[in-house]
Amino acid sequence: QVQLVESGGGQVQPGGSLKLSCAASGRHIFGYYAMGWYRRAPGNAHHELIARLVSTNHTTDYITYADSVKGRFTISRDDAKNTLYLQMDHLKPEDTAVYYCNALAGLTWETTVTLVPWGQGTQVTVSS
Repeated sequence: QVQLVESGGGQVQPGGSLKLSCAASGRHIFGYYAMGWYRRAPGNAHHELIARLVSTNHTTDYITYADSVKGRFTISRDDAKNTLYLQMDHLKPEDTAVYYCNALAGLTWETTVTLVPWGQGTQVTVSS
């Protein structure tokens, strides 16, 4: 059973940056078709997909973002460390949420589904 552990969250001022990490154990994450980052805002039970990385033949072919984070967030991976990252720049108060990673299936953004039980997530708070 794959376990995903998110880290790197914290409290930052608007305009600041954070880099989140997602470490996987139990299986190499790049054996999955796709990986992604989600977030759950305060008071919201819904996990919002914000970044999706699709890998084929051990190369990164397709990266897509939600409009709310496009141009500010960057998803990436490190094969050697079996880790997924999310670089978050120009953070806004509305980015405050618990952030999660997951392995994904589905050929399009709209048909994306998660494959692994959720980890504990990492809290990101953006406030002055």
